Amino acid sequence: MLKKLTSGAVAAGTSLKVLGSAGVIRPYSPATLARLGRTLKAWGTGPAGGFTSLALRVPDQVGIVDELGELTWGELHARSNSLAHALRGLGVQEGDGVAVMCRNHRGFVDASIAVAKLGADTIYLNTAFAGPQLLEVLERDQPRVLIYDDEFADLVARASVEIKVVGWTDEGSGTTDGTPTLESLIESHDSQDLSPPSRHGRIIILTSGTTGTPKGAPRTEAGVEAAVALLGSIPLKAGYRTHIAAPLFHTWGYAHLGLAMLLGTTVVLRRRFDPEGFLETIERERCQAAAVIPVMLQRVLALPRETQDRHDLADLQVVASSGSALPGDLALTWMDRFGDNLYSTYGSTEVAYAAIAGPEDLRADPGTAGRPPYATTVKILDEQGQEVPQGTPGRIFVGNGLLFEGYTGGGHKEVVDGLMSSGDVGRVGDDGRLYIEGRDDEMIVSGGENVFPKEVEDCLARHEAVTEVAAVGIDDDDFGKRLRAFVVVAADAQVTEDDLKGWVKENLARYKVPREIVFLDELPRNSTGKVLKRELAKDDAADTGDTGDTADSGTDGE
Repeated sequence: MLKKLTSGAVAAGTSLKVLGSAGVIRPYSPATLARLGRTLKAWGTGPAGGFTSLALRVPDQVGIVDELGELTWGELHARSNSLAHALRGLGVQEGDGVAVMCRNHRGFVDASIAVAKLGADTIYLNTAFAGPQLLEVLERDQPRVLIYDDEFADLVARASVEIKVVGWTDEGSGTTDGTPTLESLIESHDSQDLSPPSRHGRIIILTSGTTGTPKGAPRTEAGVEAAVALLGSIPLKAGYRTHIAAPLFHTWGYAHLGLAMLLGTTVVLRRRFDPEGFLETIERERCQAAAVIPVMLQRVLALPRETQDRHDLADLQVVASSGSALPGDLALTWMDRFGDNLYSTYGSTEVAYAAIAGPEDLRADPGTAGRPPYATTVKILDEQGQEVPQGTPGRIFVGNGLLFEGYTGGGHKEVVDGLMSSGDVGRVGDDGRLYIEGRDDEMIVSGGENVFPKEVEDCLARHEAVTEVAAVGIDDDDFGKRLRAFVVVAADAQVTEDDLKGWVKENLARYKVPREIVFLDELPRNSTGKVLKRELAKDDAADTGDTGDTADSGTDGE
């Protein structure tokens, strides 16, 4: 009992220290504190309670900045009340699902808060879905309402969802082909407060779908433990202006929207990522933080140096990256150019976060995933579920307060002693840091040796001519399997396939040298930046590139 009490006291002390340092714990009047307590008790810590609490704490503070202008927390509260009344009038009840297929703009936030205030579940759809993927997900999860941006009208036309609402249209408020818009619903309904629902709505984030139909991964509200885990390793502060460039429907983008509820962050949004536009937004909006996925950093660094130099990023204190591994020496290149402000989070849709690498970690080894944050357990297990010695590769299992609840269509990730599989293979180094070797389903056996594409990808990424790379396993008559690599090189690069094979041979074992290297103008990616390896693994994938002696190609922004 004494040990348990002591442990609880230490945990409470850590939480108070982290939240105090981040500026979350601040003096409020007794009346405000009482109202905040009642609000969070009634509405929970999700979008309904979190954003309502901001309307109580700082109603006149700017909460959202997007291409239409600014909205205060008080205005967001009123807008979401109106939208909640409208959605209820359309038949949305507690426990129903509302699907949202929107880019980063105020409508995404309006919808998220309003649906939560009704006790309904929000299903976030990837804006890069192809028609069959979208229809399959909607058929499986059966939302009552679909909210979508007008640019996706043709894509959703065949969806079986009876009630549809346009989230963004360049035409302004009103209707689009008879379909109501969020703005028209907000304008036509009053903004009086709602009564709390009997249940708190769930957030359903979809997996990336890089290997098949995306699965729905629901989870309930994040607690203080999750906030302390992130804020204890990433120095975000209350009142920051944060540009969330990562898609809001993605775990990482949504996580920063959640942190905004706690920190009172002014959230700066743009519907599309453009590398120079990213720099312009950081400078113009005086952002102290940015939430990104690694490919965004790659595309910024691919800009001409004179373009980079035109923008002053002196205010930028934190660049928080997640969604995929930082390839090669990308971390060092970024920090050498823009300062030691990069923080990389390793995790997955199912386990949320597992490890965080700060500038010191990345300077020590740009390939590390870092260390587990507060109240997070990471273990490396063998095929029998036994922990392996330090330094030995094995399957990564994670324990924290945000593990998902099981896929909406059935099924679950493997769980051993309360720890959930991340789906990756890795090891804990002698320095105590976690290192990822690759996806457990991507490993190939070549000539009797285990080969992970990630190791070869990182090697090629360190070549001065290569800007992007991906590798996949293909059949080989002599070795069983060998790798085929796909590379994008700098616009002014003159490099041959033999040059790159020689580079791999100099740095890795011979059996890890790709059988062939295909030059592409760009890699196929989904909207969260992950390479669609299933597209590259097709038999005719090599026919899409130039396998001649030299390459002279560049990359374009999203």
